[in-house]
Parts: sequence; structure tokens; C-alpha cells
Amino acid sequence: MANHDDYSVVRVAPEDRRAMWRVTVVRLGYFACTSQLLLGATLGFGMKFWDAFWAVFWGSVILEGIGLAVGIMAAKEGMSTSLLTRWAGFGKIGSFLIGLIVAISLTGWFGVQNGITAIGMHQATGWFSVPIWSMITGIALIAIVAYGFKFLSWTANIALPLFLFAVGIAAFHMLSGQPLGALVASPAPGPLLPFGVATTMVTGGFVVGVATTPDIARFLNKGMDVFWMTMISTFVGELGICLIAILMAHAAKSSDIITIMITLSGWLGAAIVIFSTLKINDINLYSSSLGLTNALNIVSGKRVSRVWMTIVLGLLGSFLSAIGIVDKFIGFLVLLGVAIPPVVGIMVIDYFILKRNRRELDASRMNDNGLPPETEIWNPIAIFSWVCGFLVGYFVQTGIPSINSLLVAGIVYYLGMKLYGAVTKTPVVEFKKAATFE
Repeated sequence: MANHDDYSVVRVAPEDRRAMWRVTVVRLGYFACTSQLLLGATLGFGMKFWDAFWAVFWGSVILEGIGLAVGIMAAKEGMSTSLLTRWAGFGKIGSFLIGLIVAISLTGWFGVQNGITAIGMHQATGWFSVPIWSMITGIALIAIVAYGFKFLSWTANIALPLFLFAVGIAAFHMLSGQPLGALVASPAPGPLLPFGVATTMVTGGFVVGVATTPDIARFLNKGMDVFWMTMISTFVGELGICLIAILMAHAAKSSDIITIMITLSGWLGAAIVIFSTLKINDINLYSSSLGLTNALNIVSGKRVSRVWMTIVLGLLGSFLSAIGIVDKFIGFLVLLGVAIPPVVGIMVIDYFILKRNRRELDASRMNDNGLPPETEIWNPIAIFSWVCGFLVGYFVQTGIPSINSLLVAGIVYYLGMKLYGAVTKTPVVEFKKAATFE
């Protein structure tokens, strides 16, 4: 049951842990995508090369730090993001809310990305209509994700090299005849983009994906594997793809390099879009199915099939992309995205600093690799800190909103737990516990 259901509400078994490079390929596929090309092109259009380089570099450093922290938790405990939150600050009610937000948010983005894939297939082939392609590509991804991490790995092994090859050929066409030194030294082709805004774009654009790192990092064996996975995927995927796009934006004197690539390369340009969205969207659907499975497990007390949740969410996202309605909710999806970074701040403080449930987690892991027998029903201080982080991320636009929300949530949570512990004279705060659902 657990293996077929890809360990959706249990720990990953030791025998099903994967080699570091297998997980890294999946993770790298999440970074190496058209959205990174568009990001790099936007930076290149509004900045000098080296200014854009440092914006991407420091944004990547921030993403690396966040991904490494939550990834180490997952590798040690063998749990997904939404499941881990039960013992990393939030308790059952908080974990239910997080699972639901992740499911809704990433299902929505699945619909958006699926629509992009459908448009690319229609433009490349001239066959069918975009709505029909939306259902075809959506069902294909459902079939991949339903079989769990193994199929995600196989898909990444195929799609990632094809994507990188297509980008390499397209970049060669655009950059051939352009002296590299001249491109690096050339001024920004468009209106100047402030450095702080650029770093915000780099970090904020992928922080939700970093927050769900545990969904794949749980298949790793140790913390050092997490380090290399996050390091390679972040700096090769984020920094490498963005730098290529920055150079292409300087060469084309435009930020609309995707259209130019498709115009110059035809099928090759369309392949870039198709393989990119394929690699991103299978992980979107995978994480959303894990989030909903965790939420329904908390409500029902039973293990709900992740495969069926994948089918339901995938069909819903495909249908919404087919009728075009999902594009109307992008603002809502962005709003939900602001709610996810604060979760990471609270998880890190609870797991690494307060260590409130580490003894129970260690005992259950060493005993039979099962879950701790109890968990908090809810943690009001975590919920309050989460809300504070969300409000700061939404209303305060100075700096990097997503990072602001993460830091504020973590700080408020730490101070709140310490204050509550001092008032109640308890060194480690424990709210009312309930038996864990099996």
C-alpha cells in the first residue's frame, strides 16, 4: 500500500531511498524551464550582464539555503512537506490547512502550465484545438504522476536532456556571430531594472517550489545528498539557464526571447516550451496530490489513495485549462503562494531550534520507521505566526516579500513559543495531543 501510494502519509522506507543523482535530475528539471528563460531575459533586458549575474547569484544563494534546510528535514524523516508539518510546528489542524493550500495552489498552477503546453502543441502541430490538447496533455501527465516518484525520475531523465539540447541549439542560433565580450560589456537594452527588484524576482519566483522540496528530498539517504541536490539544481538550473537567457536578451535587444526562439527554431522552439512545462507540471501535480492526501487523511482518519487524488486533481486542472477559466484565477494563486513561505520559517525554527518533537520522531524512526503515535491537535502560536508572516508578505513590498514573510513567521514563532513557555514555566511547549491517524 505504502509503496504503491508513494508513501503519501507514511515515511519512505529505507529500501526505497534513491541515489542522489536520480533525485537531482528531478529537481534540476524543476529549475531548468521556460520560466527561468523568461526571468533571465527580463533581467538581461533591464540590466548589464554582471549586474544581472549578481542578482541571480544572490537570489540563488537564498533559495539554496531554504531548500537545504527543509530538504535535510525530509531526508532524515522521510516525509513530504505537508506530512512533516504535523511534527514541525503546526499539529493536525495546521497541517490540514497547509495540505489544502498546497493542493489548491499547485493544482491551479498545473492548469496554467498545462494550458501553455497545449498552446505549444497546437502551434507546433496545427492539429486539434487548444482545449483538446489541454485534455490530452493533462491526461498524459496524470498517467505519469499516478505512478509516483519512479515515473517522475524517468520523465526527467528524458525531458531534461531534450530541453537542454533544444535550449543549446536555440541559443547557438541567437548568439552566433555575436562577440561574447561585446555582449557581456553591452548596456541594458531596455529600461533599467533596480538590483533589489531583480533579486526579489529571482527569489520570489521560485520560493514556493523550494518550500515543497521535501516532497522529493524525502527519497534521499542523508543530509549531504540534500546539499549536493540543492546545490547542483539551484546553481546549474537557476544560474545557468538565467545566464544564457541574459545573453540572449542582450543579443536580441528584447525580453521576448521565447517568441524569437520559436520563430527561429520552429519545432525546436516549441519543444523547449513542451519539455519545460512537462517537467514542471508533473511535480506540480505530484505535490498537490500529496498535500490533498495529507489533508483528507487528517479529516477522515484513513489513508486516501494518492493515485485517485492525482486523477481527480489532474482532471480538474486539465478541465480548467481547457475552458480557459484557470487564467482568471492567477491573482488568487499568487495570493496563495504568499501563504506558503511562512510555513518554512516556522518549520525550521520548530525542528532545528526548539526541537519540540525530535525525541518522538527519532524514537518512531528508530523503532519501525513508523510515525509518532501522537501529534498536537493544533498549535495556536504557529497559526498566529503564520498569519503574521502572510500579512507581512502580502502588504510589505520593501525587500523580498516572500523572504520577509518567512523570516517574520519564524521570528514571531520563536518569540511566541519562548514567551508562552516562560509564562507556563514549561521548557518545551506541548499543546493537547491526539493519536495519529493510521
